[in-house]
Amino acid sequence: MNKKKILIIEDEVKISRFLELELKYEGYTVEQEYDGRDGLNKAIGGQFDLIILDVMLPSLNGMEVLRRLRQISQVPVIMLTAKDQITDKVMGLDIGADDYMTKPFAIEELLARIRVALKRHSTAPKNDNIICASELELNLENYTVSFNKEIIDLTKREFDLLKYLIENQGIVLTRDKILEKVWGYDYVGDTNVVDVYIRYLRTKIDEKYNKKFIHTIRGVGYLLKHD
Repeated sequence: MNKKKILIIEDEVKISRFLELELKYEGYTVEQEYDGRDGLNKAIGGQFDLIILDVMLPSLNGMEVLRRLRQISQVPVIMLTAKDQITDKVMGLDIGADDYMTKPFAIEELLARIRVALKRHSTAPKNDNIICASELELNLENYTVSFNKEIIDLTKREFDLLKYLIENQGIVLTRDKILEKVWGYDYVGDTNVVDVYIRYLRTKIDEKYNKKFIHTIRGVGYLLKHD
């Protein structure tokens, strides 16, 4: 059974370290960030099962981190705050927090709430028509592609190529394999068509958003991955 992966975004080092030790003791894999902007970037780029998010953070406060995160992800978020004001809790829950705890808190209660949030998320219905790679999202039902919810205009062939790359992200795919799966067994034409369409995708996605998704493996083919 894979360990659940939790991200702690908390600028108070002692609290963050305490949480890290307790969570690791409970069998979770833990990563930490102490800054709001860095935490958001890690949350977007990583595959986390749950995020513990402080409200008062440098660079970007927790409410804004959550607001931006919810535009692209429904990962469970438990917010921590030193404030015990109903308005803050309501705001956090309205933006999309799964739960809210006020400091100081009992670690046993936090662990219980983590278990509840993880269980709720694991049993929630999943949309099989959506596949993602970081901020990149493909809707297989209506053939739309977006980056951070901004729609990208792709042709049918570009969409099919990107879909195949994302479905096999982290795997090196040869040009022949791509040609076979995307263009079909009976394709007759220039095999360089794969390179041409990869260039189209890079222009519309990698270069436009200044983020490298598609990597060339020299002498072999292509690999889609994200940091």
